[in-house]
Amino acid sequence: MKVGLIGLGAMGAGMADNLAKAGLLSAIYNRTEHKAKDLSCQLNIPFFKSAEELARHVNIVLLCISADNDVLEIVKTITPSLQAHSIVVDMSTVSKETAIKAAAILASKQVEFLDAPVSGGVEGAKNGTLSVMVGGDETALETVRPVLEAISSRIVHMGKVGSGQSTKAVNQIMAAGINQAVTEALAFGQAQGLNMEKVIEVVSGGAAGNWFLQHRGESMTNNIFEPGFKLALHHKDLKICQNMAKQTSTALNLTDKTILDYEELMKQGRGDDDISALYLLKQ
Repeated sequence: MKVGLIGLGAMGAGMADNLAKAGLLSAIYNRTEHKAKDLSCQLNIPFFKSAEELARHVNIVLLCISADNDVLEIVKTITPSLQAHSIVVDMSTVSKETAIKAAAILASKQVEFLDAPVSGGVEGAKNGTLSVMVGGDETALETVRPVLEAISSRIVHMGKVGSGQSTKAVNQIMAAGINQAVTEALAFGQAQGLNMEKVIEVVSGGAAGNWFLQHRGESMTNNIFEPGFKLALHHKDLKICQNMAKQTSTALNLTDKTILDYEELMKQGRGDDDISALYLLKQ
């Protein structure tokens, strides 16, 4: 089993590190070549100068790319170079329709496709504690399970191709609501003149406690917005959710508001900040 990873951003680099530590990574590729070179030296893993070349040397390809069009472009690029019965696992967050298109392209070469978006942010990628929601053939999933186990703490098969991305959309919608609730509540607490460290401590232990409050509460109330999950990327994901909802006439009122709030912050140059920068609009 030879595994290649395409896409070495904040998430992909963390995944690569954990795969290399587990002895499961054979090759890496990134469009910005210096990132691949630097990580290659750090991990002692070969890097390739093209995605096609990487595809010729492995039988499992992991993708960690930001945008739908980029995922489809890479899939089209590597398909001719892949051996039959290889497996492509897309860990990006894209639309259900993109996953289905990618699967159809790869099927022409008898290559299996799994849409396997992740949740857990940069911390989860670094710590190997991501949650993976998988759509596609269950036998293919069992083949790559040891690979996914090296980067995650939870792997759930959701059903056919596209169901992984639909599940990730649920996650992103929920994250938008949590962000709205936590930032609003903490801004309210600060306006009340409360000791915010104590507020976060006591609320985190009760019914309103959640991961976002525990991991971002203190930093946001101190106006620190180091990116764990970039605001512009969540905006991109929520636009995908918004488009999916239109197809089924599903109301996403809170998501719609969050998209508008993010757009305001992006106009202020906050797109690369953590999503907790939403706090700035609540003060």
